[in-house]
Amino acid sequence: MSSPLSLADIRINYSLKVLTPEAVAHSPLEQFNTWMQEALSAKADEATAMTLSTADAQGKPSARVVLLKEVTAQGFVFYTNYESRKGNQLAQNPYAALTFFWPVLERQVRIEGTVQRVDGETSDTYFQSRPRGSQIGAWSSPQSQPIADRNVLEELEKENTRKFADQDPLPRPPHWGGYVVVPERVEFWQGRPNRLHDRLVYEPNAKGGWSLQRLAP
Repeated sequence: MSSPLSLADIRINYSLKVLTPEAVAHSPLEQFNTWMQEALSAKADEATAMTLSTADAQGKPSARVVLLKEVTAQGFVFYTNYESRKGNQLAQNPYAALTFFWPVLERQVRIEGTVQRVDGETSDTYFQSRPRGSQIGAWSSPQSQPIADRNVLEELEKENTRKFADQDPLPRPPHWGGYVVVPERVEFWQGRPNRLHDRLVYEPNAKGGWSLQRLAP
């Protein structure tokens, strides 16, 4: 029997940057865009990757990593199969949390909010920007459903490649499209020495803007 993993002593002392209320934007969307640009400039691995957490009607949670595709005035946009597990959970319970972690900058962003489908035209436009292979994949995967083996996927891919051989552009599958997470709470986290991290949280205020508070780590 192999020895148990020794994890208790694995830690990093963060010291790269500081985060103060005076240095951030008035809007969490604007502040997020600033941090995202800095993550991209720092060549953070998969900078647009985010953990999407959802829950069903009974509150049973589920999480997975998806890619952020756009930040609009409304919120944070991603695309997926509407019939997937996440899609079914969002139909039951239209709330979600997003988490970004950029170790190279010792930063984390946590977003909580309501979730809506984006309009069909927006989903169509994004779908047409995808590589053709990814478009075929969207038609071919019965996402989150049990399948006998990988051969099932490969046969569906071949079938759809033949089916759409003469169609360009491909139509967007009716079961596939975008969601926007409309933020109700956004926290920016900056790692600091001795686990005394900086945490600033934005929440809506009565004036239609955003309040900003510092939280204890």
